[in-house]
Amino acid sequence: MSWPLASFLILALALAAGFWWYERSQPSSRTVAVVASLAALATLGRIAFAPLPSVKPTTDIVLIAGFVLGGPPGFAVGAVAAIASNIVFGQGPWTPWQMLAWGMVGLLGAGLRRRRARPIPRLAMALICGAAGFAYGLVLNFYTFITFTGQHTLAQFLLIEGAAFPFDLAHAVGNFLFFLAFGPALVRALQRFRARMEVQWGGLSAPAPLLIALVFAGAVAAGLSAPPARAQASPVPSAQALAYLARVQNADGGFGLGPGQASSQLASAWVVIGLAAAGRNPAAVTKHGHSAVAWIRTHLGQLQGAGDLERTILALAAARAPLGSLPARLRADQLADGSVDEQSNLTAFAILALRAAHASGTRSAAAWLQHAQNTDGGFSFGVRGDPSDVDDTAAAIEALRAASAPTGALARARAYLAASENRDGGFPQQPGGASNAQSTAWAVQALVAVGAATQRPLAYLRALLTSSGAVRYAANLTLTPVWVTAEALAAFARAPLPVGA
Repeated sequence: MSWPLASFLILALALAAGFWWYERSQPSSRTVAVVASLAALATLGRIAFAPLPSVKPTTDIVLIAGFVLGGPPGFAVGAVAAIASNIVFGQGPWTPWQMLAWGMVGLLGAGLRRRRARPIPRLAMALICGAAGFAYGLVLNFYTFITFTGQHTLAQFLLIEGAAFPFDLAHAVGNFLFFLAFGPALVRALQRFRARMEVQWGGLSAPAPLLIALVFAGAVAAGLSAPPARAQASPVPSAQALAYLARVQNADGGFGLGPGQASSQLASAWVVIGLAAAGRNPAAVTKHGHSAVAWIRTHLGQLQGAGDLERTILALAAARAPLGSLPARLRADQLADGSVDEQSNLTAFAILALRAAHASGTRSAAAWLQHAQNTDGGFSFGVRGDPSDVDDTAAAIEALRAASAPTGALARARAYLAASENRDGGFPQQPGGASNAQSTAWAVQALVAVGAATQRPLAYLRALLTSSGAVRYAANLTLTPVWVTAEALAAFARAPLPVGA
């Protein structure tokens, strides 16, 4: 068998394995859309910088995709960008090698995220992007070597490497500069997607258990931070939501992102938090003898990043289950200034998780979070100066209330929420936008935490109730995440919960 034939067989197997892995991961429709958008962005970036040989932002985009979204999406972004951009640059036997090279860059990004013990500084990440340029070049240089008609010797390979070095160097330097220019912003944008959009899951017509659990999580946070409030009549019996959760629980005890889907840490943890907020022992809610708490504890290897740690700590603390090394791992993610990845969202939930675990670190995190408050009183997903939004402001309010922050910061954030409320009583994600169930739910949770009235936003949510017990995401949409039942249970569980006690 010849060198070219053997190499192409191996190459075909590698590409097939990569795409099989991506399909095997069962990406949500939103993840597929983001992968397609990133592949398109990487393609356009390569085309836009075509006049500058080897200088292109494609490698940075692919590495960042893998770093934030994980291995399968990162590989898919790189491979698709290669074949799509070659529609312009020309297809040929080099295309599969470019697909493999950029796919491996996506896997490199995923490996960095999974193995890191501390957040990677901006300059270090830029240097890694530069090194990825040399790694990409190495794969393409190997393609040139195996298709070379002469003798395949080490000397010939080194000669090819030497001839390609100026182009690889230009690629690496371009990657370094591109990351410094736009890398951190793209990382924050994708992390925002991963933390939020992967939670806004669910079928177009079927209720979604994770959405119930998200509001329960707010009740937990409110219980951690607010004094007991007078219980109000629930507009929907709590037994209705609990029965639904029992119906969609998987045979292994966990919960999937949708009914019938494979169990996931994200969904299982939020449902455990929700069950605890409703006054149910999560360990006692079982299917075939298996509970979600047990499922979470036996699948801790799936956790990636601070957001996963925070959510899991809250779930296990709510179930009064052992936390093991999880609080220490979360503390390792805190920077010297107290923040987590310099992001308001992650820092807010770190405060709640560390407090539930009776761990240190909440004081410095709360101090950083206060300084991240924008001049309009709101909070962004990332750092001070990024646009404020309702969801992240609500999370920050709950965290600051739990950390006994000064009343001034809470009052300004509460004023931001009050100014963001629409005439229909609901809340939009961004002020001036249309109301939606999710943002309204987070706003209700924050208002409960500071003891404010919630009648109008709860009335907005009740108006979205359908005969099936589900609610529409918004008044003009048929999408029906189960928010009304969740809000009723959140209201029912306003008394403090002994989370972590």
